Amino acid sequence: MGSSVSKAALEATTDELMEPDPKHLADLIQYINGTNMSVKRLADVLSEKTRNSSWVVVFKALVTVHHLMVHGNERFIQHLASRNSLFTLHNFLDKSVVEGYAMSTFIRRYSRYLNEKSLAYRLITSDITKTKRGMDGMMRTMNTKDLLNTLPVIQTQFDALLNFNASANELTNGIMHAAFMLLFKDSLRLFAACNEGILNLLDKFFHMTKNQCNTSLDIYIKFLRSTTKLAQFLKVAEQVGIDKNNIPYLTEAPSSLLEALKQHLASLEEKNDIFPPYSLQHSLIHSISNSSFVKVSSSQTWFSAHKPVEARQHGGTIIGNNLDDSLASLVESTHQLLN
Repeated sequence: MGSSVSKAALEATTDELMEPDPKHLADLIQYINGTNMSVKRLADVLSEKTRNSSWVVVFKALVTVHHLMVHGNERFIQHLASRNSLFTLHNFLDKSVVEGYAMSTFIRRYSRYLNEKSLAYRLITSDITKTKRGMDGMMRTMNTKDLLNTLPVIQTQFDALLNFNASANELTNGIMHAAFMLLFKDSLRLFAACNEGILNLLDKFFHMTKNQCNTSLDIYIKFLRSTTKLAQFLKVAEQVGIDKNNIPYLTEAPSSLLEALKQHLASLEEKNDIFPPYSLQHSLIHSISNSSFVKVSSSQTWFSAHKPVEARQHGGTIIGNNLDDSLASLVESTHQLLN
């Protein structure tokens, strides 16, 4: 690794109480985007920094790694995913300064999320935050078996992110703020992937075996809980000054939808029915046609890594066409079961 890049890595992780310098981060991005550049050496330098005793140095190293995961060449996260272990900071505690206790808590949570992000890449063989979205995207076209294997991996990563659980009053310094902004961007993309996977899951629900329906119901319930936690996370984002136009407005699916899914599973367990009774099918159609899993703003700033979603007015609310069309597709496919 060239001396200038090594210097940039070291200067991005100094013990100064400020976020990593954007210039140094840009130098590192340029380095790993270059052909035949050693991402291993850079990863080693940053990994070594996470073994420092200072919370400032460790936190900045984690922010730098996350920044490179998000904005750098895929070879970087690919290399991190190939390692047997990434960060072992579950016991990290800086007792040398008063703020070290509180910051150490967030370091432990943050490192766990980065570990899960790396592991998810290994299991899915792609960074789900960067995959294509929409009706012809990865999560909408995935078959049942892969969907049931992939969604729990995404949900585990998503839960680790939401467990960062910082209030606006705790985002007291530039390092914390830099970490939160990276988490915010990932949260929207992870939720989009989960949301599209859930739409696909519901689309396939009546064609599943009893065991698959049981697994799908567990995934769906976990999705509802994560959506509630995400709403709290987004409130913090708004409180720290992120433009409201860049924050999605979430709406809960009606309880009748969950009940319809439960009743269908119960009917399979009791009668081994391949398809549910007409009344249950009708209930599900009604629930889906009257629900929106997410209402998003017209601004797509945080999804700039992908093709922007074209939005339109729908009942006075901006709804992304891809999500709206997905719901329409669900209704249509469920109608086909009645024919």
